[in-house]
Amino acid sequence: MNKVVIVSGLSGSGKSNLVDKIAEEFNLKCIHTSALLKEIIENNNTHLTEENNIGNKGLWESSKGRKLIEKRLEQSEFDKILDKKLLEFIEQGNIVMDSWTMGYLSKKGFKIWLNASLETRAKRITKRNCRTFEEILKAIKSKEEKTAEIYKKLYGFTLGEELEKFNLIIDTENLSEK
Repeated sequence: MNKVVIVSGLSGSGKSNLVDKIAEEFNLKCIHTSALLKEIIENNNTHLTEENNIGNKGLWESSKGRKLIEKRLEQSEFDKILDKKLLEFIEQGNIVMDSWTMGYLSKKGFKIWLNASLETRAKRITKRNCRTFEEILKAIKSKEEKTAEIYKKLYGFTLGEELEKFNLIIDTENLSEK
């Protein structure tokens, strides 16, 4: 049986940690979509494989990440290329991924949404960055607003809403990374 698990949630909600654990526990391929998106934007690479799937924790809250988001706002094809490839991975099955879009776009898979407050998420990201809480908080707000704008324009959904599309909603507010 082809298993597909899609974990969604905002920055710092615990997506990457959860998909890593699910992949290990159930012997599934693990896809971190932010790494693939970075590859598309930086190298105009449309031939993505799981090998392109390297970690990018904290990238999108950095100055480099902000520049990548600006490119996404200007050129929506980056997101379209990524989402097309993610849907192909889903069709292959036996996969777990973190994705802001696939919980909304894919008709397949067990979909999980992770919730945590903005402050908690910013504290988590601050632990893995060399920046202050205030800088991270500002970066998260900007990233999420711009990303939500991209998805609304491309696909018509509002990020963090319409959670009835998800099979399971988990409050990660008081959970540790372990």
